[in-house]
Amino acid sequence: MLNARTAADPHAWLRRQARWSPWEVVFWLATIIPFYFFPTYLTLASQVAVTALFAISVDLVLGYAGIITLGHAMFFGLGAYFAGLLTKTGWGEPLSGLVLAGLFAALIGFLVSFIIVRVQHLALLMITLGLGLLTAELANSLGWLTGGTDGLQGVDVWPIFSRFEFDLWGYTAYAYALIVLFIGVVASQRIVHSSFGLSLRGVRENLTRMPAIGSPYRRHLQIAYTISAGLAGIAGAVLTQTTETVSLDSLSFQRSADVVVMLILGGTGRLYGAILGAAIFMIARDQLSGMNPQYWYFWIGVLLMVVVLVVPNGILGGLSRLVRGRGT
Repeated sequence: MLNARTAADPHAWLRRQARWSPWEVVFWLATIIPFYFFPTYLTLASQVAVTALFAISVDLVLGYAGIITLGHAMFFGLGAYFAGLLTKTGWGEPLSGLVLAGLFAALIGFLVSFIIVRVQHLALLMITLGLGLLTAELANSLGWLTGGTDGLQGVDVWPIFSRFEFDLWGYTAYAYALIVLFIGVVASQRIVHSSFGLSLRGVRENLTRMPAIGSPYRRHLQIAYTISAGLAGIAGAVLTQTTETVSLDSLSFQRSADVVVMLILGGTGRLYGAILGAAIFMIARDQLSGMNPQYWYFWIGVLLMVVVLVVPNGILGGLSRLVRGRGT
């Protein structure tokens, strides 16, 4: 929350926010645990890392800029299909494919941002939802290019640095997804803990006052939306490269809705809340669908209601408040 102390010395406040806490160090060290103790869950762990990166991309616009979206899977799917189609042209190098997929999604996001910044509230919700549905239907109709309901076939990704192949056990896939997630978190932290990130908070909290102080809020929102789209496209590309498959599910409304649920669970406006929400959702889905494949969403709904009623700011927000309360 912006306050008088922040306004008096915003740069000092931003520097404090950007410092890594011991808990962050512990968290990243803990991500190595699956390699040694849960090797049979490495495929799931890589899926969690990809989903967490996608959740962070949505958090940048929803939690920090206040842009409500229900169609961000459009950029995730565009990145996924771009990475897959790139391999079908004969170029399967993963790192360059990742960058190109992110740039392509960012370009589409930049073009869409001219519409996004001109509407608010329900109209914004409907436009993002409509764009997502239109993109999914377009991919379905272009079966000759995307494979339609059968998915994109023949995706062939080369080994990383011509050495590390994407094996069936998921070691390379998880390491690759984890490294990309780490880079995405570091980059996102630099953004949200900068003066630009501070301006996004100002837009989220009071849009009408930003023009009064001379802030080019629309340009800031466009930049944030473009960055978010590029990050979502990178997440989609990682999914394609680690699974060597692309399906229409990558563009589905369900994926957009699920990531919003993850943010509510973990806490919006908190990058690690996006990671926590993605981990809880994906692990719960894996376990609950194994116990009851038909009704596992019922328990996700119960969990969501409990979190909203008990900790409205999400699980990470509740934990932060608890720690602050003990410290006083």
